Amino acid sequence: MQSQVEILNSFFLILSFVFGCMIGSFLNVCVWRLPRNESIVKPRSKCPKCDTLIAWYDNIPIVSWLALGARCRHCHTWISWQYPLVEALTGVLFACVFARFGVCMATPVYMVLCAGLVLVTFVDLADWTIPNEVTFPGIPLGLACAVVGMFYPGSGFLTKDVFDSLGGIVLGGGILYLLDKLTLLLLKKRGMGFGDVKLLAMLGGFLGWKSVFAIIMIASLAGSVIGITLVVLQRRKGIEEEAHYLPFGPYLAGAGLLFLFFGHAMIEMYLGLMHAPAPVSVFPT
Repeated sequence: MQSQVEILNSFFLILSFVFGCMIGSFLNVCVWRLPRNESIVKPRSKCPKCDTLIAWYDNIPIVSWLALGARCRHCHTWISWQYPLVEALTGVLFACVFARFGVCMATPVYMVLCAGLVLVTFVDLADWTIPNEVTFPGIPLGLACAVVGMFYPGSGFLTKDVFDSLGGIVLGGGILYLLDKLTLLLLKKRGMGFGDVKLLAMLGGFLGWKSVFAIIMIASLAGSVIGITLVVLQRRKGIEEEAHYLPFGPYLAGAGLLFLFFGHAMIEMYLGLMHAPAPVSVFPT
């Protein structure tokens, strides 16, 4: 009986990966079209160089890119590595969601969240924008998950109280909004894009108010390390130093994913390092 359960779990794990790769293929379309205000439904995908419609057998996630040698079948234009990367990353995240949460109501919802964060990351890297198509529906969806978690404890949702989710939305959006206004007041320039404000509010809605502080800390640390590294590399290459701005959305998304999978362990580890007792929440948990 146990072996049958393990086989079934392995099957669903592989199925989650394959399904995630398929969703990743669709996300590639969104990454290209959303910043250009194009429809993500039609027309069919085509080569941006020769305008030839891409056949179904040339649009199989990861496999087609490898089989074609990363080049268009017709004009032999180089196909960016971003396409298989997005597909593989989404597939891995879907498999991780199933491995973490199993068969429950939360699993497909968190798969959608992961897909949204992948989309946010690559759109922000390419266009310096965070699509409202992710954050606007994401904020009320996170709140709805908390409501479901209240009445159905076995649903698997991390937030099980509406006040936990509301606190995350207010804190997530409020902290970055105040930081942006403070930066504008002191330095006379914008510190955060409003897309980052909405993104952190969405993550707070899904993951609760405690997640907000962890996400900001992890994202800021990662952004600082990468930013300093780029400056050092520039100086070593003798490139003239200029003002550089890094999109913050990918760091917020990555930190949100870390908290989704390891949030409870992260809080316990931090409290252990600080030798602190369990925190007293101002919101019910």
